[in-house]
Amino acid sequence: MLDVTTIRAELAAHYDLAPSLALARDMAAIHARMERAVPFPDWAVAAPYVAAINRLKAERGAVVLAHNYMTPDIYHGIADVVGDSLQLAVEATRVDADVIVQCGVHFMAETSKILNPAKTVLMPDMEAGCSLAESIDPEGIAQMRARYPGAPVVSYVNTTAAVKAASDICCTSSNAARIVAALPGDTVIMTPDKWLAQNVAKQVPQKRVVWWDGACIVHERFTPQDLRDFRAWYPGLKIIAHPECPPDVVAEADFAGSTAHIIDWVGTARPAQAMLVTECSMAANIADAHPGVEFLGPCNMCPHMKKITLEKVLWSLHSMTGQVEVDEAVAAPARRAVQRMIEMSRQPA
Repeated sequence: MLDVTTIRAELAAHYDLAPSLALARDMAAIHARMERAVPFPDWAVAAPYVAAINRLKAERGAVVLAHNYMTPDIYHGIADVVGDSLQLAVEATRVDADVIVQCGVHFMAETSKILNPAKTVLMPDMEAGCSLAESIDPEGIAQMRARYPGAPVVSYVNTTAAVKAASDICCTSSNAARIVAALPGDTVIMTPDKWLAQNVAKQVPQKRVVWWDGACIVHERFTPQDLRDFRAWYPGLKIIAHPECPPDVVAEADFAGSTAHIIDWVGTARPAQAMLVTECSMAANIADAHPGVEFLGPCNMCPHMKKITLEKVLWSLHSMTGQVEVDEAVAAPARRAVQRMIEMSRQPA
């Protein structure tokens, strides 16, 4: 566990991190990207950290990869690449920097290290895990293979390196249906998200999709009644759900897709009012790009994603601690599963 008291004392000795209205005004162009979500007084608190991190990135030859669920100060203030799990996996293979700072959860940092074994991958908080990733292990994969002999295993990218290594191919919510449809045989095993698997099964009826009993703590808590209540309160509301939600929730939505697809849909449809049935930071991060859209609740916050803060990113870059390592015996088969996913995603539909 990080010693916050020691970290703050060390950082204070090297950087001026006091809230600064003057610096906040000087960095107004960055604030404009998140103005609807981050009031100016809050930006005055964040600006010194953003300035220090961006200076250190240049000194260290580092890039920041940030998931769509990061808070706006990270997403808009320090990220060089933002996206969903697939986008970050692809971009991890393209970066020229020597250092990658992964603003997300631990399995994402592992994926970046798997794809870039010679690079330094920093995780600002090693305890930023994932309930979904923790719900499956290689023994679980072996159980599913024994139950369905010969069926290929598709594991969500939201898994540990060891689970990826035990799988035939990875997928994300944006390409899962396409990958399942392209695999040989009548039966396909999907792990670990049962709701994503069930939503994919409806999209690919020609396959028998079987699944592991795992779920995301953010998305499984939504109910169809939540969506019906909001429609009653806000006539004309457009509801966009993530496919990690239960199928009956997805059925109530106007659109369902990965975080990248959600962002694209909002930009194209431009509804007057929208409700994103996913993690809280999504709406905050895209609000300023769509000033004509009013984003309404509810949302659920991922406690694991929120472990990543500006302070922890600055400490990671300052101290170069939190380096992620993956044993090559695990990394090699995991790399094949991830690269196979990326290659299939690039092929024409």
